[in-house]
Parts: sequence; C-alpha cells; structure tokens
Amino acid sequence: MSLFATYIVLLIAIAAEVVGTTAMSRSDGLTKLGPSLITLVGYVIAFWCLSIVLRTIPTGIAYAVWAGLGIVLITAVAWIFYGQKLDTPALIGLGLIVAGVLVINLFSNSVVH
Repeated sequence: MSLFATYIVLLIAIAAEVVGTTAMSRSDGLTKLGPSLITLVGYVIAFWCLSIVLRTIPTGIAYAVWAGLGIVLITAVAWIFYGQKLDTPALIGLGLIVAGVLVINLFSNSVVH
C-alpha cells in the first residue's frame, strides 16, 4: 500500500473514532441502543483501519497522528454541534497539537517503516 493510501486509511480510522466517541457521549453510559451501536461500529472500523496503517507507519507515529488529530476533531465537533466553549488557552493547546502532528509528518524520518 502506498504511503498516500495509508494516510487515507488513517484519516478514515480517525473519522470513525470521532464518530464513535461522539455517539458514546450521547449513549448515556452505553444504555441507549442507537448511539451505543454507532459507538461499537465506529470503534471497530477505527481499530481495523488502524491495524492496516500499522503495516506501513510505525506504531508511535501512527498513534501520535491518530491521537492528535482525533483530539482536535472531537473538540471541533463538540464546539460546533454541542456548544462546548473553547477559551484562548484551549485554542493555543489545540494549535500546538496540530503543529506537533505537522512536525512529525513533514520533518521526521521516522514516518515510514
């Protein structure tokens, strides 16, 4: 699998995790069937895709991208759809996370096995 395709699969994994986490927040402790099923399916897809990514990208790098972008995206979803308030320190922190992911992917030689 090409590096470009690997990153597409990683983005799918991240998106599935964000969907799963968003649904989990609406599942009332996994007691509501619909959101609980979306959570389960989202995480199954996310981890399946991540397992494919780990064939090409080292675990630490893949997880750093997964976690960093996942944090930023789930925060954006909470802000846009659920009115979560973000103050200046939160925005600065999120910017630093994005910067860290960019530094890893643009400047590190550790990205590919």
